[in-house]
Amino acid sequence: MRLRRLSIVNYRNLRQVDLELSPKLNCFVGQNGVGKTNLLDAVYYLSFCKSAANAIDSQNIRHEADFFVLQGYYESDAGVDDEVYCGLKRGQKKRFRLNKKDYPRLADHIGLLPLVMISPMDLSLILGGSEERRRLMDIVISQYDREYLEALLRYNKALTQRNALLKSEAPVDDGVMDVWEAQMALTGEQVYSRRSAFVARYIPTFRRLYARIAQEREEVDLVYQSQAAEGSLADRLRASRERDRIVGHSLVGIHRDDLSMMLGGFPIKREGSQGQNKTYVVALKLAQFLFLREAGGRTPLLLLDDLFDRLDASRVEQIVKLVAGDDFGQIFITDTDRSHIDHILQRIGGDYRLFTVADGEVTP
Repeated sequence: MRLRRLSIVNYRNLRQVDLELSPKLNCFVGQNGVGKTNLLDAVYYLSFCKSAANAIDSQNIRHEADFFVLQGYYESDAGVDDEVYCGLKRGQKKRFRLNKKDYPRLADHIGLLPLVMISPMDLSLILGGSEERRRLMDIVISQYDREYLEALLRYNKALTQRNALLKSEAPVDDGVMDVWEAQMALTGEQVYSRRSAFVARYIPTFRRLYARIAQEREEVDLVYQSQAAEGSLADRLRASRERDRIVGHSLVGIHRDDLSMMLGGFPIKREGSQGQNKTYVVALKLAQFLFLREAGGRTPLLLLDDLFDRLDASRVEQIVKLVAGDDFGQIFITDTDRSHIDHILQRIGGDYRLFTVADGEVTP
């Protein structure tokens, strides 16, 4: 899949952008804070119906503007053209359209335009809480498994209802609690099953990519942890009900799953250097790309934001060799250093387009 043309109006600091794009490599060069990341975020938004950087949609409208519009013109691997539109006015709901037809639900769009983004924010996978690592699993699996996304949405709805009952000052009918716990148990076990299968298939690719980038200097691992592996979720929820009423939220369920990220047999959060941490998240995301391409049957877009920060020259060289290979399709890359871009261009060759970004303006 590739993005042939991108149109942006009033998105973050980007006033008006209209770009014809290369099917292989698109490079954006400029100083920090001029809009390079915002441009990639607009591409991300068209795939996921939300920003990677700011979940509050209205805050993505450019200051002093009343709306934003994003439009992408795509071509699938099979040569099928699609036009995707997103518009948001202040005080109104956003509208998402595929080929000029509104989506009944935004969830129906997820997976149509597979995408992987690597950015400095990815260090939160290591340094942040377990919700960051669950999001990694959810983003990957939801792009190729519709049943997983449906189960996850139903689970989150049931979790919200159960938590509301736990906080209620009025007496709660145990039968009502039973209904929501049964929904949590059913959908939670479906989510757990798919997460387990994903991690088992994902780990070998991740290890191989990390070893290549680090040139075999370190060993890494991922360990999936879930309360669903310890017995019936329904039984555990029922047994935890009184304790959960005391704390006011659910202490049991797949919303507490985690991925332990290991380096040399120890948690990388404790042991990793800046370069090792960056290598780890790059390998995680490149493995995500290869997994999506295989599982979903479509080649994702690859967005590389400030890729070379905190990496030594040898690791940069290995990453460049990887993305220059035939496994990867259309690539978007940002950097403040033109020499990094020139190095990539020499390696990848072929069709490319180079853009300068300054103060929210993008020019060839």
